[in-house]
Amino acid sequence: MRLLVTADIHYNHPTSRAAADDLIERMNRAGGDGVLLVGDTAAADGDALETCLSRFDLPANAPRLFVAGNHELWTRGSDSHEIFTTALPGRVTRAGWRWLETDPFVARSFAIVGTIGWYDYSFAPADLGIPRRFYENKVSPGAAAHLSDYRHLLDDAEDVPPHARDVTARWNDAKFVTLHRPDEAFLDELLARLRSHLSSLAAGHRDLGTIVAATHHLPFRQLLPPLRIPQWDFAQAFLGSEKIGNLLLEFPQVTQCFCGHSHFAAEATIPRGDDVPPITAVNIGSGYRAKTFRAVDFPD
Repeated sequence: MRLLVTADIHYNHPTSRAAADDLIERMNRAGGDGVLLVGDTAAADGDALETCLSRFDLPANAPRLFVAGNHELWTRGSDSHEIFTTALPGRVTRAGWRWLETDPFVARSFAIVGTIGWYDYSFAPADLGIPRRFYENKVSPGAAAHLSDYRHLLDDAEDVPPHARDVTARWNDAKFVTLHRPDEAFLDELLARLRSHLSSLAAGHRDLGTIVAATHHLPFRQLLPPLRIPQWDFAQAFLGSEKIGNLLLEFPQVTQCFCGHSHFAAEATIPRGDDVPPITAVNIGSGYRAKTFRAVDFPD
């Protein structure tokens, strides 16, 4: 079985649509036996998601596997959590795709689990010296100084070094994602469900050759983009979490992992120790203007 894997299609974004259509055409010509989308297919508002999903030309019984990204939670409305838990799964399944977040795919010799993943700021570069409250508000000290809603973060700010005050950046999930809970609490919800899926597969399908994990946010530090300049490096806090990778490492059957989100192609072999196979972790690396996919072959 050949599975075609991609991420970050961003079908609703005007600078991304032409490249997205070209990517889907290339994937259709590649003739895979199924497709796995690892997040940021399209934002929640509007019908770009359904339009995008309908463009994949697959046999009627082919696996169509869907993982959400943070952009699927973007909305002008007030409740991204409700979108994620209720509205979006319904839209995806009505379009004929499997919502991997709650419904792992199990074949004879392999299984695929999926989660949006999230972030808890564990990837924040220590050298920036930015206190946690700025990451919780998704605004850097330099930006907070110029935004009335965030200036209070600098009150009595003896813990903010001078070089951190020069960092001017924001993370747009603050504008478009409303979870009604802290980021780390949301991540813990997701990982509790992922643990349950992995435990069930490990106990109930001992003949599986491998379990593949699809996580939109990065599970391993080794997949992070290289540090560039502080304005860009601030974003690393929102690219993923060490907790995701640590959970995957607990299950020896997990030998492959695919992610996206950072728009930076990367591949790493994550060791586990003696007699336990490593995890091959791949960031697809699609962005707004340049998009790619991977073909992954599994035994029948």
